[in-house]
Amino acid sequence: MTSRRELLDVAEQLARRAGDMALHGRKSGNVSATTKSSPTDMVTQYDKASEEMITQGLAQLRPDDAIIGEEGSNTHGTSGITWHIDPIDGTSNFYFDIPMWAVSIGAVDEHGPLVGVVYAPALGEMFTGIRGEGAWLNGTPIGVRQNDNLADALVCTGFSYRVHERGEHAARVAHMITHIRDIRRFGAAAIDLCFVACGRYDAYFEEHLHSWDLVAGHVIATEAGALVTNYEGHSVTPAQVLAAQPGIQQQLISLIAHTS
Repeated sequence: MTSRRELLDVAEQLARRAGDMALHGRKSGNVSATTKSSPTDMVTQYDKASEEMITQGLAQLRPDDAIIGEEGSNTHGTSGITWHIDPIDGTSNFYFDIPMWAVSIGAVDEHGPLVGVVYAPALGEMFTGIRGEGAWLNGTPIGVRQNDNLADALVCTGFSYRVHERGEHAARVAHMITHIRDIRRFGAAAIDLCFVACGRYDAYFEEHLHSWDLVAGHVIATEAGALVTNYEGHSVTPAQVLAAQPGIQQQLISLIAHTS
């Protein structure tokens, strides 16, 4: 039986290999992009190359596992383990040479998210987590910020690729900004979840994600002490994600409800 640490080692190895390849490509300046679901939903040749590198590695190292990837990978498995892959989370940042992008690889079993790796090569940061065992940044244990004052909370969010939904979310953010320290929006859900995990943000919330955006960061944030739920404090789904340190979670739920 494969240990959780062995699964994490596989994810780390493949995330580093794919991320370093993509970073080298970004530095070369040879980056082209097309769009997918909307004019703001970008994909580059390195998204596809990263996913191919990861899926080929999993096929060799974990041939009985299932795979779901953002760029179309969909492989059935028999082991009970499913990998959720975002080969470049934050593609717009990658395209515009903003360092807030990452390779996100998470594994799920019948009980939910099991291990997660989020590698941000341009930042030189590898976030990892194992269910029930902890979360780390470059091998050092991490934890959420301790703060129960909503007015002192630094909160991150993201805006949907669905342009018609952005106005509603902008109104929510406009109301929220008067009740908290400040808002950040960096455009990479996996990194945002990890920044809650290591105490750089107090909370992150966003709607209409996908499993590959969420799984790895969910493990890391939860193991660092964050509460990862939907906007009502119930089980999280990609449709609604609120990751918050416990001191302000209920206050944020009330604030979001007031603006919904």
